[in-house]
Amino acid sequence: MDDDRHGPASAPAIGPVPRRGIWGWMLFDWAQQPFHTLIITFVFAPYFAAAVAPDATRGQELWGYATGIGGLLIALSSPVLGAIADASGPRKPWVFVFSIIGVVGCWMLWFATPGMSDLTFVLIAIAVAVFGMEFAAVFNNAMMPDLVPRSQLGRLSGSAWGLGYVGGLISLVLVLGFMSASPETGRTMLGFEPILGLDPVMREGDRASGPLTALWYVVFALPMFLFTPDIPRKAARAGAIRRGLENLAATLRRLPGEKSYFGFLMSSMFYRDALNALYAFGGIYAAGVLGWSIIQIGVFGILANITGALGAWLGGRADQRYGPKVVVTWSILILIFCCVLVISTTQTEVLFVTVAAEAGGSRLPDIVFYTAGALIGSAGGSIQAASRTLLVDQVDRDKVTEAFGLYALSGKATTFIGPLSIAFATAFFASEVFGFTAQEAQRLGVTPIIVLFAIGLALLPLVRTRYYATAPA
Repeated sequence: MDDDRHGPASAPAIGPVPRRGIWGWMLFDWAQQPFHTLIITFVFAPYFAAAVAPDATRGQELWGYATGIGGLLIALSSPVLGAIADASGPRKPWVFVFSIIGVVGCWMLWFATPGMSDLTFVLIAIAVAVFGMEFAAVFNNAMMPDLVPRSQLGRLSGSAWGLGYVGGLISLVLVLGFMSASPETGRTMLGFEPILGLDPVMREGDRASGPLTALWYVVFALPMFLFTPDIPRKAARAGAIRRGLENLAATLRRLPGEKSYFGFLMSSMFYRDALNALYAFGGIYAAGVLGWSIIQIGVFGILANITGALGAWLGGRADQRYGPKVVVTWSILILIFCCVLVISTTQTEVLFVTVAAEAGGSRLPDIVFYTAGALIGSAGGSIQAASRTLLVDQVDRDKVTEAFGLYALSGKATTFIGPLSIAFATAFFASEVFGFTAQEAQRLGVTPIIVLFAIGLALLPLVRTRYYATAPA
């Protein structure tokens, strides 16, 4: 085990944190997860591709552009703002500002009506929502090492991620069970008429996922602001800006020589972007290639959230026992297998082997896809929780917000490359030159995800960890 640069006792810098402060911080993941579950993956994204965009292939392309631009904005600004935040001290004001931006972006999605001719407003709303929500998470994550000793970070991060998945699951059941209805039957997944008089024909239940996400976030982020302690102010704002920029410049000059830190940022850049792309395009892929309805995609999402919560919880305890690097490595291997499984599955094929003469002739493709979703949820939950812990191992405590800013930069550097590469690949294979069907072009369009995971795995041996092996609780 490497030396611990966080201090001999590895104790929180702000002193003992009360239980309500810990729970307040953990509830932030609960507050934010519906954004990823409802908007990015299982409800709004497939709705956008199926009903707002001209067709599913074009929808996948436009979704890639919108989320990619949001990621690009984060990549350009997060290290600078993170360094300034470290120099000034408190992180809550930053969380508050970007939370407002994210909430406004989510609320704007209500106005994405089926078949609308001009998609500019919707694409801007998507980019704004991604920018605000992801940026708020940067500063919230930076609070983590000040809450508990290093030996408890893996368990804290895993428990928070698991709690977040439970929040995503409940919000998904709420939308699919009571709000989002089939335009043909007028009934929700549970067989009810939509609450609040939501019109199934106008897909108001799907569109309501935006305002619901915003309201959910406002309510459940409050405990973090009210009860979780923040570090004290270090300097006046003007001085903090100058010193923050100076510190960032010094870090960037030094970073290539810090093999482990640099290696982690590069590795996570690729594997996290692959995971984000898998989440972002999973629902769109299922709708276009398997012909799944919103309800089927919703069941897929419910399953993925259940296994995601379990995976994050178990991954946190594996992190505490074996270290975060082991958890990240095994998670990537599982996710690569899942990608191959997904790409090789259509309505008539499993692992590129024909199982039915025509679409709908076998339930095996659906079963395989559900299985892949369960594994993706489990591995995705564990890798995201362990990555937070592994990052903390690379830096001194007084540079942790800057580190999460660089972490966001490294992730977003390919978070916009990933969706854009899928968009370009989909458009490339859909061209008349190749003669592929729309379904074939959509399958080939998501192959960059496997390449990104493989690169991340290849770079991981460069990364070292400092963990405290403890007996399983």
